[in-house]
Amino acid sequence: MEETKMEFNMFSDAIEKYTQAGAKMNEEHCIQDPGLYDKYNVKRGLRDKNGIGVMAGLSTISNIIAYKDTPEGKVPCEGRLLYRGYDIIGLVKGISKDQRFGFEGTAYLLLFGKLPDKKELQEFTDMLCYFRSLPTNFVRDVVMKAPSKDIMNTLTRSILTLASYDEKASDISLPNVLRQCMMLISELPMLAVYGYHAYNHYERDDSLYIHRPDKNLSTAENILRMLRPDTRYSELEAHVLDIALILHMEHGGGNNSTFTTRVVTSSGSDTYAVIAAALSSLKGPKHGGANIKVVEMMNDLKKTVKDLTDEAEVEAYLCRLLHKEAFDKKGLIYGMGHAVYSISDPRAKIFKSFVHRLAEEKGRQEDFNIYSMVETLAPKVIAKERKIYKGVSANVDFYSGFVYSMLDIPLELYTPIFAMARIVGWCAHRMEELVNADKIIRPAYKSIITEKAYVPLDER
Repeated sequence: MEETKMEFNMFSDAIEKYTQAGAKMNEEHCIQDPGLYDKYNVKRGLRDKNGIGVMAGLSTISNIIAYKDTPEGKVPCEGRLLYRGYDIIGLVKGISKDQRFGFEGTAYLLLFGKLPDKKELQEFTDMLCYFRSLPTNFVRDVVMKAPSKDIMNTLTRSILTLASYDEKASDISLPNVLRQCMMLISELPMLAVYGYHAYNHYERDDSLYIHRPDKNLSTAENILRMLRPDTRYSELEAHVLDIALILHMEHGGGNNSTFTTRVVTSSGSDTYAVIAAALSSLKGPKHGGANIKVVEMMNDLKKTVKDLTDEAEVEAYLCRLLHKEAFDKKGLIYGMGHAVYSISDPRAKIFKSFVHRLAEEKGRQEDFNIYSMVETLAPKVIAKERKIYKGVSANVDFYSGFVYSMLDIPLELYTPIFAMARIVGWCAHRMEELVNADKIIRPAYKSIITEKAYVPLDER
């Protein structure tokens, strides 16, 4: 046994040395000079010099407005987000005025292109309720096996496994794809929450709770019902989560996970593979995981700054963040700035009003004041410390993590909550790609290698 252990350790050391040297060698042969992109007129990251994405297609699903045309050219304006032509602010106001849950109706709008009437909404809601179940023993045989702290990976594995239970998994006709989409929209919250409970039980030795969803409740209510040990939640909590889901549901075809959806769809792949690819894209900290970084940054701020009411102290901390002297030393103030918006992110503006009400209910007013102070100070600090081509404002991730913490949602579920919402947008874009596109998406890369003559092995 000892001999085997020594042999294993020696081989492990050899692997580490080999991979370290190999990684260094690989890095040496990668592009090191960003100026080469200008030299060859290549748009790095499919963006122009101003960070604007390269146009890759047409869509009628949503529109992001951050600039207005003037005789002098494009000028930044207050950000707007339209779902199928309807302003997100107007949609949320209408839902709030009626004091109803809006996830289901907004999902209908994105999938079918129109606002549902009462009959259409009821039929659609009933269909989502019908699909809100998993195959027999799926939780035991799939979700409970090999539980992981990374719930996004658990989700991806579960989605791919569900394909094995679908006799028409590879059928990409529109009616079948719509059936699959509606099913996955309904099942994703169950897969995520059950995946978390499995991890919490097997890895943290906590009690195991598997609550079945209630077919009489909305998506937001069911998420909280399945998550909470006692299944209880307040009306405000459920409505705030419902708004969060609506705000995260869709954001144009150019964001990373939605573009991934369209790329994989264009290859003719099945719905399960497409959603798994989108989940893998969303989980990165530069995309769906950004709100976790905001919460971690704010926790570090509260530990570091002695007087949280002193603007000068908070501003000094933000400066240290930009100078890579605080938190993760990446030089970023998380939750600030957006690839498209400059003056304001409409989703953050909507969120803030609901955050304030929830903070009062939860006794978190002091935390809300800190968030508000950082939201005010950060753009000024960034403008002073950095050369920026456009304005900087709080994005939706700045407040979403704070909301989830007040809803007692564990950190491991922050990005999965995003996925529960964004899957609706992914499905809408998948269907649009299937209807409108007949070519596989194939961007090009400019090769700058030099040709070399082959050298025999003995002469290297």
